[in-house]
Amino acid sequence: MSTISDSDVVMETRSIRTPETIPLRSFKDAAEAVEHLIFLFDRATDFLRENFKSAAQGSMPTNRVRAFYPELRFEMSSHIRVDTRLSYGFVARPGKYKTTITRPDLFRHYLEHQIDLLIKNHGLEVEIAESDQPIPLHFAFYDGAHVEGALPDSAERTLRDVFDVPDLAVMDDAISNGTYRAKDGFEPLAPFTAPRVDYSLHRLQHYTATAPRYFQNFVLFTNYQFYIDGFAQMAKELINDPNSGYVAFVEPGNLITYAGDKEPREGVAPPRLPQMPAYHLLREDNSGITMVNIGVGPSNAKTITDHIAVLRPHAWLMLGHCAGLRSSQQLGDYVLAHGYVREDKVLDADLPTWVPIPPLAEVQVALEDAVEKTTGYSGYDLKRVMRTGTVAPLTTATGNCATTASRYSASPSPAPSRWTWSPQPSPPTASASVFLMEPCSASQTSRCMVS
Repeated sequence: MSTISDSDVVMETRSIRTPETIPLRSFKDAAEAVEHLIFLFDRATDFLRENFKSAAQGSMPTNRVRAFYPELRFEMSSHIRVDTRLSYGFVARPGKYKTTITRPDLFRHYLEHQIDLLIKNHGLEVEIAESDQPIPLHFAFYDGAHVEGALPDSAERTLRDVFDVPDLAVMDDAISNGTYRAKDGFEPLAPFTAPRVDYSLHRLQHYTATAPRYFQNFVLFTNYQFYIDGFAQMAKELINDPNSGYVAFVEPGNLITYAGDKEPREGVAPPRLPQMPAYHLLREDNSGITMVNIGVGPSNAKTITDHIAVLRPHAWLMLGHCAGLRSSQQLGDYVLAHGYVREDKVLDADLPTWVPIPPLAEVQVALEDAVEKTTGYSGYDLKRVMRTGTVAPLTTATGNCATTASRYSASPSPAPSRWTWSPQPSPPTASASVFLMEPCSASQTSRCMVS
């Protein structure tokens, strides 16, 4: 055990109990590097949990208790360019880079892949050490815990007097929004810091009533329950198909139905559904599908995508309904959106309005191919059931399309001129075709080299 000096707001000097310091180590093998990250993180969180256990049993530590996140560092001194086809797994210019790491057990495969690319693309080692960023006590309990409620009422010192607690000041999106400016000579090596990731992991548990470990690399968002019902029915059929590759289906409350079972074997159904319930069709390599009912409003969409973004999924898209039909369209047709007008303003604080937000071309092509396969139409005939275009949401941040549209339909003045050229006519008055596109958030605008 080691102690360091700490001065609080009243300049009282106290000793701080921390785990013994472990010196910096270098690695040229990604798997070994991740094992060391796991060791450092587990050691730090075990230290916090053991001290909290003592406090909960009435033996409050006399000193302040603190442990630190592990940190991954990388330094390059050459301007030599690596493979220019790469979009991640390298640093673009000479410099020193670092990032704090949390839950390396949860992100094991992701970290191994990213670190392996760094080592191979540059031919250099990575370094791992303990950072100077304290781990908040709450984040040492992975699936959430009401730590304040566990302390005896007779405790002479409050939780904040002994342990570090979450600090929103270090959980912003400055890195992913491209506004971060290095102050210590190190550039960021990842889009999110460890406290920001921990914050989102706990929020996902809260919003979806499922543990972050069940989220898959392919994510569907919807605001219609009948899509969820259809997904759940399909998932239960697929896990009983030995050729599907799916091994389990997880519902809110971490209810787990394994392949071959008809009913959940684990978990407890929540007394009420959470704000944005999630459902997960699992594959062993995390290449399954997660579906989240985000409810109504673009603010919900931004909230959940900001949190799921820390899991670094491969792709996500929104499945909903499009309003306002052309005369060439019918109810049930597909609308594959390749852009949207940012009338909802929900991203304006994070992303300037002049920044375009296009969907991923690869996702659009895959969706078009899927519609061809499902309908049997191809080429020019595909236009019988599917159109592409810009979605123009006549909504506020509440997502209430109908009342917003009525302002135009009830007004004696004509609709705004910008809608006269929109692929969706103005005003949109009827729920119509299926609407597919990839929702965007500020978390997707990362300028970091390791994504």
